[in-house]
Amino acid sequence: RRIDGRAVSQVRNITIELPILPCTHGSALFTRGTTQAISTITLGDSQMQLVNPTLHGDINKRFYLQYNFPPCSVGEVGRVGSPGRREVGHGDLAERALRPSIPEQKEFPYTVRAESLITQSDGSSSMATVCACSLGLMDAGVPVKSPVAG
Repeated sequence: RRIDGRAVSQVRNITIELPILPCTHGSALFTRGTTQAISTITLGDSQMQLVNPTLHGDINKRFYLQYNFPPCSVGEVGRVGSPGRREVGHGDLAERALRPSIPEQKEFPYTVRAESLITQSDGSSSMATVCACSLGLMDAGVPVKSPVAG
């Protein structure tokens, strides 16, 4: 048995809603148990690419994910500001899971910004982010190579 009393073979309830935001290119709400992620997808031109400065020169990213995990998602009160280690690490994990599904520039010449907001969490929020953003990408009309689940 698991800590929450479920059998090892038992899956938490999963619900999906999309689109949930009418004025975005794509959006989705993914809920697994009590963990919930809202994704929004914004499409833009090459000027919207994220520029990461490195020691070896700038790296332009035409797909990037921004992960937000506010303290209220776990019932806490705290400062909301620049991303902490959790946001950076979980966001990078989810971005790396989704990146292979993004079409090549020749096939889809847009910059894609994915944002995930965790509204409540009881574990696996980065994987909920992967699911929500995969659904949001499809809602936005991005011709993904394949759906991604976490």
